[in-house]
Amino acid sequence: MPSVTTNVTELPESRVRVSAEVSAEEVEKRLQQAARRLGSTMRVPGFRRGKVPPAVVIRRLGRETVLDEAVRESLGNWYADAIGEAGIAPIGEPELDLADLPGQGKPLEFSIEIGVRPKAKLGEYKGVEVGRREPSVDDAAVDEQIEQLRDRVATLETVDRPAAEGDHLVVDYVGTLDGEEFEGGGGRDQLVELGAGRLIPGFEEQLIGVSAGDTKTVEVTFPDDYPSEELQGKPASFEVTVHEVKAKQLPELDDDFAAEASEFDTLQELREDFRAKLVDADENAVVREYEQAVLQAVTDGAQIEVPHALVHARAHEMVEQMLHSLEHQGISKDVYLQISGKTEHELSDDAEPEAEAALRREAVLAAVVEAEKIEPSEQDLEEALAPVAARDDVEPSELVERLRKAGRLEQLSEDVATRQALERLVAEAKPISVEQAKAREALWTPGKDEPASEGKPAGAGSGQLWTPGS
Repeated sequence: MPSVTTNVTELPESRVRVSAEVSAEEVEKRLQQAARRLGSTMRVPGFRRGKVPPAVVIRRLGRETVLDEAVRESLGNWYADAIGEAGIAPIGEPELDLADLPGQGKPLEFSIEIGVRPKAKLGEYKGVEVGRREPSVDDAAVDEQIEQLRDRVATLETVDRPAAEGDHLVVDYVGTLDGEEFEGGGGRDQLVELGAGRLIPGFEEQLIGVSAGDTKTVEVTFPDDYPSEELQGKPASFEVTVHEVKAKQLPELDDDFAAEASEFDTLQELREDFRAKLVDADENAVVREYEQAVLQAVTDGAQIEVPHALVHARAHEMVEQMLHSLEHQGISKDVYLQISGKTEHELSDDAEPEAEAALRREAVLAAVVEAEKIEPSEQDLEEALAPVAARDDVEPSELVERLRKAGRLEQLSEDVATRQALERLVAEAKPISVEQAKAREALWTPGKDEPASEGKPAGAGSGQLWTPGS
């Protein structure tokens, strides 16, 4: 029997109330654990420090005090258990209502009110007809790869002429603020590429036209989002001494270039290799595009009500996840907000269209999982974990067992089922040419622009000539 049992009541606007009950046995176990932790720091006559029995701790502090500590420590886990036991996909911040602390031998009760993934009423979802382009790579794309390789193996040669954009300069520089040198504002024998945009805005542009031996004063203003807060927004002067002007020398496009810059003997072989890699990359892109197009076609044909409060909650979650990811890359939330010029609330508003689209797609895939009764097998779960298992040098079955013991296997199963639902939609879809798809989309019929109504998807007027799957 699970330690937390639940009862789910559906509410309007894609919300639910989860009434949860923590068993008396679980409450007592957590009470004893809290008492042991508290006892490890207490001094009680007759007992060694850290060896005070739980019963003594409870008697001295009072059962309600120790139980309150236990509930505070355990409520997060009980909340997660309740959500998992209820089998819901929560969205947004929960409203938690905790009942009074229970008496001896009594269960603890609490309730959660929260938004959940909306439900979709599927239209025709098998055999939808969707445009699928053929992979293609033109000569210009191959030429671009060749030029990038030429640029990487280019050499720099000193030239006796004024510097132009694309040239490199070897310089010394000294920076000052209000006539005073500042820390980090100087450098010797620095290589500067004109036009690369790697320096303070305006710095490189002012060096175009200089020659070896010149000294030039460059006036700039540090950006408001400059990493050093002490310099943000401040005007500065740099005295730049130019030692050399170097021009980039690109190798000739011939077989010698191919042999020196790659494992191929001829330029033609190098071009063919680049083309093959580009075709392979485009084939993968076509697969991804087609998957999304199939899912969008099925979503367009479904009936889904998505309350704005749910959209706003999901948009906020998306922004929070993005900012958290940036933190791991060394970009703080404050710095990103400065760069974007927007508040967190404004970012959430901007994310609402994508949030709504994501909610609709998720609702459709969940509905397909239910309609097709998709239940991943143990082997399916192990295959999903195989890349992680190989990286960690463990058996996939061991990872499955770890997730099962941690109570996280249900999430993996749901993720795998969702992927299988998409794969099934794609396998049953009927690809048509992009030209056919565009021609059909261009057709207008009475009712095509009507909103979705009960029993039919958007645009399903009596004279409709085509819908996905027709």
